[in-house]
Amino acid sequence: MESGGAKAGKGGRKGGAKKKSVSKSVKAGLQFPVGRVSRYLKKGRYAKRVGSGAPIYIAAVMEYLAAEVLELAGNAARDNKKNRIIPRHILLAVRNDEELGKLLGGVTIAHGGVLPNIHQVLLPKKTTASSDKEPKSPKKAKA
Repeated sequence: MESGGAKAGKGGRKGGAKKKSVSKSVKAGLQFPVGRVSRYLKKGRYAKRVGSGAPIYIAAVMEYLAAEVLELAGNAARDNKKNRIIPRHILLAVRNDEELGKLLGGVTIAHGGVLPNIHQVLLPKKTTASSDKEPKSPKKAKA
């Protein structure tokens, strides 16, 4: 029968060293919290049931978008000779990128300002060398 020793208990192990828990984010290879996204999906009541792959997919998409915006904002900060990203750099990054601009088209970024833009009508007229030689009015052409 049972002898008092290191016999395996229920589930195949009795005691001994416990394995360290591994988070869902580590299993998925992500930085964004998969467990938290899963909790928010369940609490938000978006659906009666939430699959196991849905929070992983959403966390991966959010991580990709965050990395993309941060990379472009970092480039904008470097262009302005700054070491720190401010909302202005995020706005410049988002608005100058075609796809991110479409995604965040209706979004207002606080303290972001606007894109530098001067309408063509307001710019001074360009004069060319050929216009100086040819008269503009017909009276000067006859004289």
